[in-house]
Parts: sequence; C-alpha cells; structure tokens
Amino acid sequence: MTSSLDGFPRPAVAVDTAVLTVADGRLSVLLLPASDTFAKRLPGTFLHEGETLEEAVLRSLSSKAGVRGLQPQQVKVFDDVNRDSRTRVLSVAFVDVVRSSALPADALVEPVDSVSGLAFDHDQIVAFAAEIVRESYVSAPDPRGLLAEPFTLRELREVHEAVSGERILPDTFRRTMLPGLEATGQFSSEGRGRPAEMYRRVG
Repeated sequence: MTSSLDGFPRPAVAVDTAVLTVADGRLSVLLLPASDTFAKRLPGTFLHEGETLEEAVLRSLSSKAGVRGLQPQQVKVFDDVNRDSRTRVLSVAFVDVVRSSALPADALVEPVDSVSGLAFDHDQIVAFAAEIVRESYVSAPDPRGLLAEPFTLRELREVHEAVSGERILPDTFRRTMLPGLEATGQFSSEGRGRPAEMYRRVG
C-alpha cells in the first residue's frame, strides 16, 4: 500500500552562494545589486524540478552573477520559518573562495565585515561562510588558493591578515606556516633589504 504525501507541507527550496575573495586587502563577498524588489543579496535561485542543488548553484552564479567554473561547497541549511515573506523557503547555503581575478570586472564585491541589510537572511549566510573560511586559515597556509605560487612569507601573511581581519605577528606566523610550506629556491626582492625566499604549499 502506497501512502499519500499530499498532506505534508511543500516548502520551496532555494540555493544561495557566498563567493568570497580578497579585495583591497579585505575578505569580501560577491553580491547582486539592489533592485526594485530586493535589497542587495547573494547570488541564488529556486531549485527547479529535476535539478540537483549543485546544478542550481552553478546556474544561478552563471546567469545572475556572470561567474563560471566554480566549485562551491554546501555548508548549511537556513530554515527560519519567516526568512522569506512570500512563502516558506528553505535555503541551502554554499560557499566558495576565489581570487578576485576570477570575478567579472564589474562585479559588486563588499567587505564581509561591512555587509548588512541584505535581503532575506543573507547577512547570516555571509557571516557563517566567513567564519568557515577564517577557521581554515588559522593553521594552514592559504588553503583556498587565494595567492598564486610561488610567494614570499610576507605575501602569504598579508593574505592571512586579509582573511582574518587582524594583524598577525610575523615571527609567530612564520613558525605556524613553515611546516606546510616548501622552499622553491627562488628569491624575490621586496623593496629594500635582502631578497625574500619564495615558497609553495606542500601537497
């Protein structure tokens, strides 16, 4: 005997993606501009019939933000019953981290710590995504590949400071990061003083 599911609610399912990058020395997020209908918001869309969550995410990034070639990671479902005034909507949040060069030249990018008043609960999604990325940078050298290899320890520290939003002591940073780096044998001149050794990530 097949039981009917007609009596169960049918919430709509949406996907919203926090695409993070470093711009002007700060951890930033890609946003869609405000419209007559919505305030600024993350790229997102409703899940279509026969479509996977990943397909919906890639479709929304391409069609609404002009971004292609990303591999967003699913991180959390936001399910507050009042998150969308139009109907009950569950949002499956995704996050990706890219170099700013991967975004369109006219992309709207704002520092995550300055973001407020976004549509729906997108402020919360941005904060959650930023925390995930910041945690990944605590003890690993640029795990999201924001910096092109090879790089100097100073360049690496500047990226980590941008992600964390805090100053980092050079000596402490060096001790923490060196186990995850290998020297390339190359050197770069960073202004005055002796040339700086260049590294790449291990693994």
